[in-house]
Amino acid sequence: MARKSRNDELEVYRTLLEQPKEFRNGFTWTAVAGALFCGLLMMPGAIYLSLVTGGTITAAWVTLIIFSEVSRRAMKSLNTQELVVLLYVAGAMSIGGPFAALIYRQYFVTSDAVRDAGLLGSFPAWWAPQPTSDAIVTRNLMHPDWFIPIVIIVVFSVLGRIANYTLGYFFFRLTSDVERLPFPFAPIGAQGAMALAESGEKKQTWKWKVFSIGAVLGLAFAVIQIGIPMITGSLMAKPIQIIPLPWYDSTTLTETILPATATGLVLDLGLVLMGMVIPFWAVLGSLAAIILTLVMNPVLHNMGILTRWQPGMDTVATTFVNSIDFWMSFGLGVAAGIALISIYQTVRDVVKKVKEAKARAASVKSDKSAKENVWATPAGRGDFSPWLAVGIYAICATLMVWICHALVPRFPTLFLIFFTFLYTPFISYVNAKIIGICGQYVEIPFIREGAYILSGFKGVEIWLAPIPVENYGMQAQNFRVTELTGTNFKSYIYADLLIVPLSLILSFVFWAFIWKSGAIPSANFPFAQKMWDLQAKQQILLWSSTLATGGAKPLFFQALHPNYIFTGLGFTVTAFGILSAFGLPIIAVFGFVQAIGGMPHAFIPQVIGALIGKFYFHKRFGQQRFLQMAPILVAGYGTGVGLVALIGVAFNLIVKAISPAPF
Repeated sequence: MARKSRNDELEVYRTLLEQPKEFRNGFTWTAVAGALFCGLLMMPGAIYLSLVTGGTITAAWVTLIIFSEVSRRAMKSLNTQELVVLLYVAGAMSIGGPFAALIYRQYFVTSDAVRDAGLLGSFPAWWAPQPTSDAIVTRNLMHPDWFIPIVIIVVFSVLGRIANYTLGYFFFRLTSDVERLPFPFAPIGAQGAMALAESGEKKQTWKWKVFSIGAVLGLAFAVIQIGIPMITGSLMAKPIQIIPLPWYDSTTLTETILPATATGLVLDLGLVLMGMVIPFWAVLGSLAAIILTLVMNPVLHNMGILTRWQPGMDTVATTFVNSIDFWMSFGLGVAAGIALISIYQTVRDVVKKVKEAKARAASVKSDKSAKENVWATPAGRGDFSPWLAVGIYAICATLMVWICHALVPRFPTLFLIFFTFLYTPFISYVNAKIIGICGQYVEIPFIREGAYILSGFKGVEIWLAPIPVENYGMQAQNFRVTELTGTNFKSYIYADLLIVPLSLILSFVFWAFIWKSGAIPSANFPFAQKMWDLQAKQQILLWSSTLATGGAKPLFFQALHPNYIFTGLGFTVTAFGILSAFGLPIIAVFGFVQAIGGMPHAFIPQVIGALIGKFYFHKRFGQQRFLQMAPILVAGYGTGVGLVALIGVAFNLIVKAISPAPF
């Protein structure tokens, strides 16, 4: 009985919400107003916060709260479908937008990392102007030298959105409609919007109460975590941090006991709440990876494998050098093992579906009827032919390949075709399946890098070209959220027709204004000043694999150890076999992949949350009941944090506006 209950744990998530009986259009004038509201008010704040602290604004849920309350006081409550589309629009319009890449490029082409590598002035004009160009010297994003990079960003933003929608829709149909995967994280967005919709009803249900509790928790914790540092940082030379950001680093304190081991803790209540939502066995897999990493690092150091670590290194430095010595290769093997497991599961499921289709065909005496039953869709959901989606993706992919070939004609076209027509669909389906099972996101590392190296291409251009190596698996869950809320899929087509051009325009305007107001990075933007330098060095380190080094072996190749790769591969496949043999949940393997060899800081709070949820709240409220409550609690918490972040950003912008020094 224990084996059956563990294997059937995911089925609980499939039935957390009832299947809607009808679907409505959610794209109304409310969505248009929400797009303008977030674009004009939230986007500049999000840009500023990302440069100063590296954080983001949870503006989507804040927007829903504001619009819901305004409409309720206007005696016109918004329905669930309108709120769901508003959530989508607000999320898309409350980030920095695609032109953030250009601001980083202007720094990169003049950075010390580029100068030390001898690449100063070696970048093509279609990627960034020359370092001596007035476009960079005068910080002018409207200079003609930026024209071609801007056009490329616009074209690939549009093509990428279409490809994401079409291929993501196809894999949603396959994983949700045909394979009936649970998508355990889908109820977070769905139930949160439903709770807001119920706020305008005369009789408020338990969902709104849980959402309100989460919002209060978010407000209280965010005031201490980010509110005080943001306010004091705008008034003082150094912000006051009650909670260390981004984490408490204890690596140098524990190095005598745990040498070559990154230790620390992210003090974030939100991660504890997320641990209550993630499937329990996936969290246990992460816990196993954390323990293994903490045990193995000192052993590997004493064995002379982790040789680059030196006493006094902090978390970031320790993790980076350890990845070069061992964990990058081991992680590559683990990812390869996950890929093999996913292929095995896919083949197994396909065989099972074929048998089921034959059984249905025999019962109705028609193969055609059986196929129609497999791909049947609810009436009014806004579906279209999945094969039409594949055809549209093929057209977009062809255009991407053609543009990339025109930009880098020396790169073999065969590799472009492989990335666009084979690898992208494959990894998108694998992730759609894994997300559908346990909500995890897996990427096979070094596929792009390996292809560049194997191609024999020499130069830096290939790293700059917008090669279409994408992962659209997450879009399958987005469709599942939409379905659970009873929203017609066509609502998103209308929404994209609005937000794509609007986000391009506003992103360009705001980034041009902020960059013109002051150099980026600089002392006014401490996060960018610290992290962009590290990012540039890491990029040059990777790009050295295709550059001439005078006969010396690039550090990138020094980090590849075939024996460690096969060790990781063997370990993953063996773990999968053991779990299968004992009937234990396979999702533990996926949780293991997320944490192995990395920093334990953020996983520890998730483990704490999972244990509290499993052994306290499940007993108090019941498993089914609490799994319905937890996603709403998380959504409310995100709203509370977002409100505090918006207040802090607004205060910072006001202080900068009245300060005699620009930004």
